[in-house]
Amino acid sequence: MIKVLVADDQPLIRESFRRLIDSVPGFQVSGEAATGAQAVAVAAGEPPDLVLMDVRMPEMDGIEATRRICAGHPQARVLIVTTFDLDEYVYGALQAGAAGFLLKDTPPAELIRSVRAVAAGDSLLGPSATRRLIERYVNPPARRLDITEREREVLVLVARGLANAEIARTLYVSLSTVKTHVSSLLLKLGARTRVHLVIAAYEANLV
Repeated sequence: MIKVLVADDQPLIRESFRRLIDSVPGFQVSGEAATGAQAVAVAAGEPPDLVLMDVRMPEMDGIEATRRICAGHPQARVLIVTTFDLDEYVYGALQAGAAGFLLKDTPPAELIRSVRAVAAGDSLLGPSATRRLIERYVNPPARRLDITEREREVLVLVARGLANAEIARTLYVSLSTVKTHVSSLLLKLGARTRVHLVIAAYEANLV
């Protein structure tokens, strides 16, 4: 059973997420929090597999809460839940270890697909929105990357939002080869998730 922690200062949103998550087979909401501090405390008591984390909350914002939860519970996957255009802190949350972000107006069916994907180990990249976010907050000078030419090609495609299978078809290589390259990139670039690979690609001006 995938345990989900819902952290948001609005009771209506927490209840909506609880009902939606609990309706998905194999998932259950194991805890709720109205502040970042509460989220950290709840996670310490019953470590979650997945956290839906609001950004703007009292006592402690979602960025610091994300940083502490990711540091204390490396297995936890944190999804930032944001209005996006108002949350200039999202980039900091991604750097803090978040696996991606959801918009608060995400349709229920899309939210369920996103939660399933992240719980399975993927990251939420939402190419157009991620591009807008990173272009807004990543500034020169360009980062230098010590990677091979093939890894560079894979990194560019990851940054464009392609899944491993799509990258394999684009480069005419096997899926296992792509997975090997992605694992190598994560290691070389000190990245926790594919989101951080996207950030690295933008920092290096590859996209």
